[in-house]
Amino acid sequence: MYATKPDVTPDSLRSAIESRDAETLSALYADNAVITIMDRDHPPSAPMLISGRAAINEYCADICGRNMTHAVEMAVADESHLAFTERCAYPDGTRVVCSAMLDTAGGRIQRQVALQVWDDVT
Repeated sequence: MYATKPDVTPDSLRSAIESRDAETLSALYADNAVITIMDRDHPPSAPMLISGRAAINEYCADICGRNMTHAVEMAVADESHLAFTERCAYPDGTRVVCSAMLDTAGGRIQRQVALQVWDDVT
């Protein structure tokens, strides 16, 4: 369990994402959280599922460790949901846009569903 209870807000999420702070970003998720990602490699019929603390830690470390920029452009929240859009750019010019909806409870992300669109890099 955690020593302190984070409060996931648009600002706390934006700060962790844009500073590529994997530890802080990962701590915003509940231990049993599930992230569902649909993109060019993971269609709706076979989305990527990231479940539980260890997998979320690994995912956050991977994303935050990449040589790319992240900018959260829009984010809104109510007492049990948060939604945001994010633009990312790799040094080679490849761009990615993500739109995500999160269910929250107890100050943590319980479930996230994300849709990602990538530039065609073929």
